[in-house]
Amino acid sequence: MNRPIVHLFGLFTLLFALLVAFTSRWSVFEAQSLEDNTANRRPLLEQQRVPRGLIFARDGTLVASNRQLGNRQTRRFVRRYPTESLFSHAIGYSFIDRGRAGVEQSKNDILTGSGNEFASLIDELSGAQEGDSLRTTLDPDAQRAAKAGLGGRRGSVVAIEPDTGRIRAMVSLPDFDPNAVRARFNELNADEGSPLFNRATQARYPPGSTFKVVTAAAGLDSGRFGPNTAVSGKNNKPISGVPLQNFEGAQFGQVTLTEALTKSINTAWAEVGTDIGDSTMLRYMRRFGFGAEPPVDYPRSQLAASGVFDEDQLLDEDDPIDIGRVAIGQERLQVTPLQMAMVAATVANEGVLMQPQFGERAIAPDGRVTERIRPDRVRRVIDASAARDLAGMMTSVVEKGSGTAAQLRGVRVAGKTGTAERGAGVNQAWFIAFAPVANPKIALAVTVEQAKGTGGEVAAPIARSVLEVILDAKGRGNSAPAAAGGF
Repeated sequence: MNRPIVHLFGLFTLLFALLVAFTSRWSVFEAQSLEDNTANRRPLLEQQRVPRGLIFARDGTLVASNRQLGNRQTRRFVRRYPTESLFSHAIGYSFIDRGRAGVEQSKNDILTGSGNEFASLIDELSGAQEGDSLRTTLDPDAQRAAKAGLGGRRGSVVAIEPDTGRIRAMVSLPDFDPNAVRARFNELNADEGSPLFNRATQARYPPGSTFKVVTAAAGLDSGRFGPNTAVSGKNNKPISGVPLQNFEGAQFGQVTLTEALTKSINTAWAEVGTDIGDSTMLRYMRRFGFGAEPPVDYPRSQLAASGVFDEDQLLDEDDPIDIGRVAIGQERLQVTPLQMAMVAATVANEGVLMQPQFGERAIAPDGRVTERIRPDRVRRVIDASAARDLAGMMTSVVEKGSGTAAQLRGVRVAGKTGTAERGAGVNQAWFIAFAPVANPKIALAVTVEQAKGTGGEVAAPIARSVLEVILDAKGRGNSAPAAAGGF
C-alpha cells in the first residue's frame, strides 16, 4: 500500500474515531446531564405524551395530578396541583415550557416510569407506558401549621423524623401556586420576595445561638467538657484578641455548661470553641453535614451547603477563622434551615444522622408497590451518651431558659433559641427543637427573616404549633405556663 493511501486511511480512521467520541459524549457519557439540562426540552416533549405519576402526601392527599389535552393522536398531559401553594417548594412543578423543580425533578424517573428500563420498553411496545405514582412523607396538617405560624413573614420551617430522616414539613415563605408557573413564571421570577427561591434548602442565614448545639456536641463528644463542667461567663471576655459581649451585656461568673446553654452565654461558648480548636470544631461540623450539600432526594441545583464562607467560598482549617465566634454562630458562618433541622434530628437520634428524604414509596398504575424508599443512615456524628447529655441540656433551655415559649402540655421539649442581629433593629430569629425528649418523634428548625424580636419570642411559638400538630399534643397533662424567652 503506497504512502498517500496510508495517510488517507489514517485520516478517515481519525475522523471516524472523533465521530464516535463526540456521539458517545452526548448519548452515553453525558446523557443524564443533557437530559437534566433545563434548556433541553426534548425529554419533556416526549414525557408530556405519557401520563405522569400522581404525587400524594403521607395521608393520601392528592398533591399533583394530570389534565388531559387533545385527542388520541394529539393527546398530551399537563400537570395540575390541587393543593395550590401548600407544598409548592417541596413538590415543585413540571411543565414543558418551564422545566421541572423540587420533587417533580428529583423523582422524575419514578413519575415518568423510566426508572425500570425493562418495564419501560414493554410499556412502549404495548403503548401502555405510564408513570408510577409517589407517596411522599409530607404532612398537610404540619404544612398548614408551619404556614400559619409564619403568618406571611419571610422565613422557613423544616420538620424531620429523627430516626428515619423523613421530612414531614418543609415550608418557605413567600411561596407560590405551581398552577400559575406556566403563565406567570417571569413575574414570579422577578418578584422582590423571590417566591420561587426555596429558603429551606437554598437560603444561607447566620444561625445565631442555635449553633451552640453543634459546639456543645463537639465539646461533649471530644471528652473535653461535660454538662457540669465549669466555664466563665464573664462579659467582655477577649476572644481572638477582641472583647466579646453577652446578650444585653449580661455578666456571669463561673457557670456549668448546662447553665451556659440555658442562659445562652456567648463568652462561655466562645471559650469552649476556642479550647476545642479549629480543626476539631470543623471536623464535627463536617460530621453534622456542614461543608457539603445535604444528602436529600432533591435537585442539586436547589441545594446550598452550610459553613464558614468568604463571599461564596467555603473555608476550612487552613483559612483564618475566628473559631470562638463561629462557636456562637457568628463570624462568617451561614446555614440553611434544612441543615439546622438535621442538627436537631441528629441529637434527637442519639447522635446518628439519617438521610433526609421526601419519598416513601413508588406505586405502579395497577397498585403494586414498585419501590419502598427505606431510611438510610449517613453516619454516627457523636456518641449516644454525648447526645443524651446534650438533650438534657437543651431540655433545660425550654423548661427554664430562653425557649419556654415552645413548651407543650405533658410533653418535654428540647430546644435552642438563636437571634442573629441584622441591623436596623431587626433579627434573624431561630429555634431548633425535638420532642418528646425521652422518645423523639420529630425534630425541626424554624427561622424568620427581619424579625422584630428574639428567637425565643418569634420562632419558638411557631415551633410549638408545629410540634403540637405533629405530636397531637393538645390537652395532654399540664406544664408550666409558657413565657416568651430571650435570645
